[in-house]
Amino acid sequence: MQRRRTCTAALERELRGLGYRLIAGVDEVGRGAWAGPVVAAAVILDLDRLPDGLDDSKRLLPSRREQLFQAIRGTARAVAFGIVDAREIDRTNILRATECAMRQAVEGLRPRPDFLLIDAVRLDDLGIPYRALIRGDQISVSIAAASIIAKVTRDRLMREYDGLYPGYGFAQHVGYGTPAHRDALTRLGPCPIHRLSFRGIQPLRLRAREED
Repeated sequence: MQRRRTCTAALERELRGLGYRLIAGVDEVGRGAWAGPVVAAAVILDLDRLPDGLDDSKRLLPSRREQLFQAIRGTARAVAFGIVDAREIDRTNILRATECAMRQAVEGLRPRPDFLLIDAVRLDDLGIPYRALIRGDQISVSIAAASIIAKVTRDRLMREYDGLYPGYGFAQHVGYGTPAHRDALTRLGPCPIHRLSFRGIQPLRLRAREED
C-alpha cells in the first residue's frame, strides 16, 4: 500500500532559512475538464498563522474546502488567481493555457513573491526562482492552499455556468467527463464553454454536425 504523503510547511521553512521571505504556492484546477476554464491560484501564506488542515483540495470534502478558502483569504499575506477560458484553451493547448493562468496568478500577487513552489509546471520566464514539485499539493502547504483557492473559485464559476447553460449538469460534475456529462452532450451538443479541441468532445461535435 502506498503511503499517503503529509502536507507540511517543511519546504517553506527550509526556504525561509535560506533567506526567502515571500514564498508563494501555485496550483491549477480544471486541466482535465471537458468544459469551463482552467483556474490557477497563487498564495503567499503567513507561516505564523497557518490555517489548520491545509491539504490537497482533492482530498477535502467540499464543505471543508469552503471553510479553508475563507481561512486562507483571512490569514494569507497575498492571494491571487488567473483564469483562461475554453476558447483560449482551444486556440493554444491546455498546457499553455495552464501556464498562462499560473502567470496571471503570480503576477497578481502583491507583494511580489521572491520564491515559487509550483505544482508540476515549470515557469521559467517570470524572473522568480522556483521549484516544480510533482504532487506538490500533497507536500507543500502553500501549494495546497493555492489548490483550495483555485478549486473553490472554479467550482463557483461552474455553478454560475450551470444557470447560463442548463441541462449539462455543470453544478454537479463541474465540467469533467462523467457519464452524465457525456449523456447531456449527446442530447444537447456542445455549448459555448465546451473545449472543442478535447478528445472527449470531438466525436460528439462531429455527430451533432452530421445530424444537422
